[in-house]
Amino acid sequence: MRKIFVVATLVALVAVGGVAFTALSSAQAPQGQNAPQTKSANIADAKAITIWRDPGCGCCDTYAEYLEANGFTVTRVDDRDFNKRSVDMGVPEKGLGCHLGEIDGYVVSGLVPVEIIERLVSERPDITGITLPGMPGNAPGMARVKTGTLRTYSFGPKGVEVYSDE
Repeated sequence: MRKIFVVATLVALVAVGGVAFTALSSAQAPQGQNAPQTKSANIADAKAITIWRDPGCGCCDTYAEYLEANGFTVTRVDDRDFNKRSVDMGVPEKGLGCHLGEIDGYVVSGLVPVEIIERLVSERPDITGITLPGMPGNAPGMARVKTGTLRTYSFGPKGVEVYSDE
């Protein structure tokens, strides 16, 4: 009986000490100290992109370098069957791009310019993702500088629509 009392007392002291430590730490933290960290974490999440690509595709590496030069953190995943993965993730078969990306809950297929990706994660439309089909010669990853117009499509439960003509 005495052992139970001692153990219960120790547990209670540890619990009270933990609550007191947490309260004291919160009281000593300057107002709003945690807000910038949360905002920074959200910005970092919005700039983290995973790309599934054919391991032999040079334009995918050039595109990833383009994203990195524009502040994105890119994780490259070699996947010779990224087309199947793309369709499984909702990309329309006729809209397959050069590689598949995932950023902040959205699917991005192809050599989509950063301005369009940034708009996507900023506006947060109710879509599955966007695609720039094929390998347009004037797109990032194919050309040093984007020239002309690139037509990007959105896709999701409501179908396929033009998302951007830029």
